[in-house]
Amino acid sequence: MPTDARAPAQAQVEQAIEWLVKLRFDTPSPHTERQFQQWLGSDPQHALAWQRVSGLGDELAGLPGALSRRTLDSTQRQCSSRRDHLKLLAVLAVGGGLGWAAREPLGLPALMADSSTGTGERRQVQGSDGSQLQLNTASAIDLRYSSEQRELTLVRGEVSLDSNASDNRPFRISTRVGDLGTHDGQLLLRENDQGLLLAVRRGEVTLFPFSPSPRLVHAGEVLQVSPTGTYALASLHGDPWGWTDGVLSVQQMPLGEFVAELSRYRPGLLRCAPEVAALKVSGTYQLADTEKILRLLAHSLPVRIDYRTRYWVSIGAA
Repeated sequence: MPTDARAPAQAQVEQAIEWLVKLRFDTPSPHTERQFQQWLGSDPQHALAWQRVSGLGDELAGLPGALSRRTLDSTQRQCSSRRDHLKLLAVLAVGGGLGWAAREPLGLPALMADSSTGTGERRQVQGSDGSQLQLNTASAIDLRYSSEQRELTLVRGEVSLDSNASDNRPFRISTRVGDLGTHDGQLLLRENDQGLLLAVRRGEVTLFPFSPSPRLVHAGEVLQVSPTGTYALASLHGDPWGWTDGVLSVQQMPLGEFVAELSRYRPGLLRCAPEVAALKVSGTYQLADTEKILRLLAHSLPVRIDYRTRYWVSIGAA
């Protein structure tokens, strides 16, 4: 999977963060959009810095609006300088509030996870116990093994685990909504806006094993677990396991939801206009070529794909 040999400079990352604020938290004017396009195209490292930083918009969306603006909005310089905003962003990253995406761009190597992926990247990892893991786009995990147990920590994003059942040690899994446990389970974990999606394909997984009322999750079950610990059977418009085979497989998924899902695999901005968001999408799409997916959408639905730049794409009515 290709990587750029040159990392963007810290100043370029800081510029990308400022553009993120202007584009994600304000309604950009045509003049602002033109300025962003000029900045993006003026240096290849600007595009790389934007790719690294753009995922922070989804993380910041989970923060209270006033805090996210006070943290980053460079137009409020009377409250604090740009440096102060970036320092506060780093503090939030250290505290876990911004997850993996904030760590590398802000120069916090001490917080690097054992294994990670960038936007649009997937990676297979084999544990020393013989377990097979796969990381989805923009994800990170830590693995720890001791004589008593195996432990997986989902730092950010999405991971599938196929536990080696011949290893008698229990497999403990730590997430932001709580712990899970298994021995022979094949399972999938995904952080989302509602908390954590848990899908079990084989074996059994215990949700909250150390709580007074643990929940045993069986093969075939898919649960949505909230940050407060409540859970319910998940209602999905697609196959949660599809990405492990490199595909996005959906059935009657609203276009707005589909675009949000597809945007996880593309750097930059991918937007869907409200007037077409309810259109339904069905099919199996190869994640290796998101440009082809956009062309297929334009061919099968009454929509138009508008490119302001390679990293700024809007989907509207044809």
